[in-house]
Amino acid sequence: MATAVLIGEQIEIPAISHGLSEFRRWATSDEFPEAGRIDFIAGRIEVDMSPEDLHTHGIPKTELVVVIGSRVRQRGLGELYTDRARVACPPTDLSVEPDIVFVSNEALDEGRVRLVPKSTGATDRYIELEGPPDLIVEIVSDSSVRKDTERLPERYCIAGVREYWLVDARGRDLIFHIHRHGESAYEPAPRDDELFQYSAVLDSWYRLDRTRNRHGRLQYTLQEKASA
Repeated sequence: MATAVLIGEQIEIPAISHGLSEFRRWATSDEFPEAGRIDFIAGRIEVDMSPEDLHTHGIPKTELVVVIGSRVRQRGLGELYTDRARVACPPTDLSVEPDIVFVSNEALDEGRVRLVPKSTGATDRYIELEGPPDLIVEIVSDSSVRKDTERLPERYCIAGVREYWLVDARGRDLIFHIHRHGESAYEPAPRDDELFQYSAVLDSWYRLDRTRNRHGRLQYTLQEKASA
């Protein structure tokens, strides 16, 4: 009987028989791989070892982090995380590492989201967010299309994530959608005549533009417009 799954020469996934709780223990241990993205979605472990595309993933992510981060900091809205910030939502059988995560002060104050400390108990050392963040951003890669457009939105909505932003910069047309939590599924956020979309979480309007820089390579600008 197999006790683990070896993926290439980089990742060994142990046999996990007790679901999310066992996965979380592994994911927050020293044995958890540093490479790749490994998510637990509704009882299924999903591994993505694909390298990050520089101009259709890395650069748009950086632009969003800069602009959103600036608003969060200036307004004192909460905390913004990116790259390997693990989010666990036990009621919905979910443990993931989204591209960008925002947690409001209210969510932290009210206990909807809590910071899970390292097992060492060291001051100011945390390894996981438990509970539904206010906002999650996923940027589509070739290996994550169905995951980012189908499986994750469904689980995020069930978990209670208030907004889900989706970016797909791989094709001729740049896709940028803000989804807000509806009664049973995500719904498109309001959009104005200039194609700005409203984020209730950040109380501002956003539009993602794409041009080319002096070297002819793709560059992105997240335009921000204050609410009236």
